[in-house]
Amino acid sequence: MAAFLVEESIYNLIPQVPCKPFKVPRYISKLKPYVKQTIQQSKFQWKTMGPAKVHVPSPKDFLQKHSKEPKLPKRKKDQVGKKTLKLSVPHRTDHPVMGVQSNKNFINTNAANVIMGVAKKPVPVCVDRYQGDKFLLETSGLVPRYLKKKDYGVTPTYVVRRNEEAKQAQEAYDAYVKKTLRKKAMKRLSDEEREDLLEGLKKNWVQVHQAFQSLSVEIDTLPKKLNKERLELQMKQLEHDISTIEKHKVIYIANK
Repeated sequence: MAAFLVEESIYNLIPQVPCKPFKVPRYISKLKPYVKQTIQQSKFQWKTMGPAKVHVPSPKDFLQKHSKEPKLPKRKKDQVGKKTLKLSVPHRTDHPVMGVQSNKNFINTNAANVIMGVAKKPVPVCVDRYQGDKFLLETSGLVPRYLKKKDYGVTPTYVVRRNEEAKQAQEAYDAYVKKTLRKKAMKRLSDEEREDLLEGLKKNWVQVHQAFQSLSVEIDTLPKKLNKERLELQMKQLEHDISTIEKHKVIYIANK
């Protein structure tokens, strides 16, 4: 089918030799043996798969019954007759001490000890059942032992220290508030300062009035009108301030 697809040509009569592509030789590093040797030195035989040779147990050493149970050491023969139990009854070869006499009057001695001795106090007990079962009253929790402690009702040291710190902090805060209020408090003008202020306002009013009197009679321009209005406002403000100061003899000034 492929022969029909090829066009007829005289050049196709000569068989063509297929040319093989030139293949470049693969690059091999000169350091390959050195790298291979280094990797081989740093490699462990049993890093992941276990040791190369594993000790295999012999078939004769099979697991026997009771072989893993702990065994006691064998008792030595020397330890059998070392320690002998001491009998509570006297030996038949023992003889009591004879011939010892005492002039002590045990009846009088016992009577004197009873008369001079201090009577024993009964141990406080508590009975909680009708069968008569009793137990110590001190450890039962019915006795208020905590109330009898020496430090009962005494304020702990850490609470006293904390109260003192809170008191000092409150005193420091109160002092700061008083200082701040004192700074922001209103200042009262003295009589001399009031007279000086009043005199200065009157001098300013005289200067503004002189400037107002020196205006031209005919005011026909806008700048002249604005200047006249400004001078009138200044005179009114100065007159208001002068009347206020003259009316009030005590004046306070707020500090910023």
